[in-house]
Amino acid sequence: MNPRSIWDRLDTVPHAGDGRTGEFLAALSCEVSSPFTVRRFHPLPGPSAPGFSIDVQLLPADGASAAAERGFDVDQTNRSVVVGESVVVKWLTPPAPLPQPTPDMFAHLTSVGFTATATPYAAVSRRGDDGGELLLALVTAYLPDARDGWEWCVDEAVSGGTEFAADLGVLAADLHAAMATPSATFPDPVRRAPAAPKTGTTAWSVRAGEALEEALALTDGEDGDWLAAHADALRAELAPLAWADATPVIRIHGDLHVGQTLRWRDGYAVIDFDGNPTVTGGDPFQPAARDLAQLITSLEHVGQVAVKRRDAHPLVIAAWAVAAREALESAYLARLAEHGHADLLDRSLLRPFEIEQECRELIYAARHLPRWRYAPMGVLRSWYR
Repeated sequence: MNPRSIWDRLDTVPHAGDGRTGEFLAALSCEVSSPFTVRRFHPLPGPSAPGFSIDVQLLPADGASAAAERGFDVDQTNRSVVVGESVVVKWLTPPAPLPQPTPDMFAHLTSVGFTATATPYAAVSRRGDDGGELLLALVTAYLPDARDGWEWCVDEAVSGGTEFAADLGVLAADLHAAMATPSATFPDPVRRAPAAPKTGTTAWSVRAGEALEEALALTDGEDGDWLAAHADALRAELAPLAWADATPVIRIHGDLHVGQTLRWRDGYAVIDFDGNPTVTGGDPFQPAARDLAQLITSLEHVGQVAVKRRDAHPLVIAAWAVAAREALESAYLARLAEHGHADLLDRSLLRPFEIEQECRELIYAARHLPRWRYAPMGVLRSWYR
């Protein structure tokens, strides 16, 4: 096999079983030429890696590479292929114009020694017809026995378990401490938010206010009536954002919810650093409270899923959500203090960001997944019971 021949066959996105993803991994061991670029983070595993059944450096051309491939049994915006039960290649569909946040996040987290994620191996891009770079694929480790939070966390809600919440708090704090550590990629990782202008507002308050107004416009029926009746109360909850100046800001995950936290054979891992799909053009530097607020509200969404799909009792789930939230936040604060970064969290911003997040969930439901609306509406109703 000529390992470079695969580069001529990436005009369409590979799929599990056609052999191209395995050949692609083998080709990464060779020097890659224009118009392709490979950004490497860790060496790809060889045949001695635990559970790895195919040596990507020596993949034959007789179909063995195709036999080593399988897809994920989940709906994804992009297409992911597992090779040799050890490596995952996420093919972006369509390829995304660079810059994208994930390659830089991979480089930074690798540099500062953060390991609570799927080990990143490479990011592959191609020069487009207009001269710009397009991100084609992200190559990471496969995590055995991994389940995302919309599975394992719902099980916890149904069973009443909350021990996991402290683990998630520690995971989030470790991530934020890593993001606050300087590296060659992010040499100035902690900044101060600019002072609020004389108009008495900030970019955060404008963004949150716009999200609320859009949620009000897109939410109809009985839910829309309820939302409109509580609009003033929701606006009042957003008020602290108007004077939130000089708080520390870092590059955050941007879309940190339980679905991005895998429970796997060796513990927990945070994945997918692509940012919030409902926000475009946002400043990559944000308060740590935004990530924490989204992670906490996702526990509330888990509770709503348990009620709707698993017939859990609403009052029991409400008590579970309160206990899980408190355990997660307490562990997060304690861990941040251990890292010497207690000042990263401005707790006054938690509630406003929680309100904004529920508005964004409603926007997402209206635009992409109408059946999801029950979750953010259930959470909002529980807050204003």
